[in-house]
Amino acid sequence: MRRVSVFGATGSIGVNTLDLIARRPGAFQVVALSGGRNVKLLAEQARQFNAELAVTAHEECLPALRDALAGTGTEVAAGTQALVEAALRPADWVMSAIVGAAGLAPGFAALSQGTTLALANKESLVTAGPLLLAEAKKHGARILPVDSEHSAVFQALVGEDMAAVERVIITASGGAFRDWPLEKLKDATVAQASTHPNWAMGQRITIDSASMFNKAMELIETKEFFGLPPEKIETIVHPESLIHALVGFKDGALMAHLGAPDMRHAIGYALNWPEREDLPVERLDLAKIAALTFRAPDEVRFPALRLARETMDMGGTAGAAFNAAKEAALDAFIGEEIGFLAMTTLVDQVLSEMTARHDLGKPLSDLDMVYETDATARALARQMIPSLRT
Repeated sequence: MRRVSVFGATGSIGVNTLDLIARRPGAFQVVALSGGRNVKLLAEQARQFNAELAVTAHEECLPALRDALAGTGTEVAAGTQALVEAALRPADWVMSAIVGAAGLAPGFAALSQGTTLALANKESLVTAGPLLLAEAKKHGARILPVDSEHSAVFQALVGEDMAAVERVIITASGGAFRDWPLEKLKDATVAQASTHPNWAMGQRITIDSASMFNKAMELIETKEFFGLPPEKIETIVHPESLIHALVGFKDGALMAHLGAPDMRHAIGYALNWPEREDLPVERLDLAKIAALTFRAPDEVRFPALRLARETMDMGGTAGAAFNAAKEAALDAFIGEEIGFLAMTTLVDQVLSEMTARHDLGKPLSDLDMVYETDATARALARQMIPSLRT
């Protein structure tokens, strides 16, 4: 029986992970589960899986979690340090699905135990990719990608020589506004940006998809995880979301990974790796699909892609600055402080100002550099928000 922990259990990735675990009774023992403010769901999950520990990220939610799990034998805890301590509990497999930079510390803690880390937390690679990979190597741990695009690339590379890779193409659905006129985007609302045409995801990642910040993050992830130079990484808009990524080789061949837009594909691959198990996902009927369409990404329409390439070119702490500014911009949009297009403007302004003030390209030496850059970028973004208010 494999010991597993799920961080971000109440989000869409966590819920889908536990769905797959529940379908194989007796195969897994749940060590720790973590969530945010949805204490009711977290407690239900802890009861269902007889978890050893349940942790809420918010200390003010601890009394409610304690009451909900009274008499169960499940330990409860709350706060940032509690998440790290939970990740230090011995486990064979850990899902890192906490949204945002908050997922960085628990992921590092899990790797220090030599575990297999299923990585759905984009920010870990974007802000601290070299450090994360070095930590895994140091402790003999393994990182398996859970983003559908990076899982697809990972699978396409099985048995292949990286020296033969000519390019990697990650696909983008185009999000909620892929067919909107450019002039209409400035008036896009939070509710409109929170609805995805293909995928069922949480609000933040759905809005990031609409702005293409999600794809921008994934470009940076691809560079860090697979060690590819930016010029070998491409993206293309694929409205059907059936091809998740393609790998091109120097002989001209393209290997594509296809599957229904269901995160259980990538989660299940990571959960069962190196084996494959039956998964409750739709099987594609190619004759019914009939056609797949593609279009070039418009970086005028979606400048987040340009900012990602500038960030990749800089390296160092640029990823931490990019992510912090992006998170601050997203918070401001959700809070209706700024408009949809102002998110990209804010990130661009923060990166420009920080490039002028700091050496963002300086190689990362430790996590303190990441946290310092993160704090500086967030503070700078907050200062700039008033000038962009709607």
